Amino acid sequence: MGSLVTWSRPPVGQARPDPRSERRRLDRCDTLSSRLAELHAIRAVLSEAAEVVSHGWVQGAWFTVATPVRQVAVTVYDLRMVRDHPVTGACLVGSVVYAAGGPEMARTQLVQRTLDLTWHALHEDVDPPAVACPSPQVRTMRLLDLTHWNDARGRTQAEVVDLLESTEHLADLHTRACHAERQSLAPA
Repeated sequence: MGSLVTWSRPPVGQARPDPRSERRRLDRCDTLSSRLAELHAIRAVLSEAAEVVSHGWVQGAWFTVATPVRQVAVTVYDLRMVRDHPVTGACLVGSVVYAAGGPEMARTQLVQRTLDLTWHALHEDVDPPAVACPSPQVRTMRLLDLTHWNDARGRTQAEVVDLLESTEHLADLHTRACHAERQSLAPA
C-alpha cells in the first residue's frame, strides 16, 4: 500500500521558498562541506610535512634516503629509491609529497591543493583564492617558485618548517571562513 501524501500551503504571511535559490543554497553548503574536509586533510599533510623537514631537510633534491652504503640525494629521476629505502630528509615540496603518501601521490588533488596553499602562504596571500584550481601552467610556475625558495642560498631548515606551519595557520583561517559562511547559509 502506498502512503497518502498531503500537501499544505505555507502559513499565511510566510512566503513559499524559491526552489532555485534553495537548490543554490544547498549546493553551496555541499561545496563548503567538501572544502572543509579537504582543508582538514591538507592540515594533516602540512603537519606531517613539517615533521619530515624538522627531521631532515634537503636542498637541491626532493629527498635523501639511507642506503646500506651511504645517504643518497634523490631527484625526480631516482624516485623509485624512496620506495626501497628509508627517507631521511626532504625539501619543501618533497615533504608535502611524502606526507601525502609518497611520489605516486604527487599528482593528486590533495598534494596539488596543499602546494597551492603553501604558495599562497609564502606570498602572504591570506584570502581564499578566486580560482580553486589553477591551470597546469600556473601550478608548474608555483611549484618552481616553491622549489627556488627552498633551494635559495642562505635558506634555513627553520624557515621551511615555519612556512609549513604558516600554511597550517592559513588552512585554519580558511576553515573558519568556511564555517562562518556555512552558518550564514543556515535556514532561518
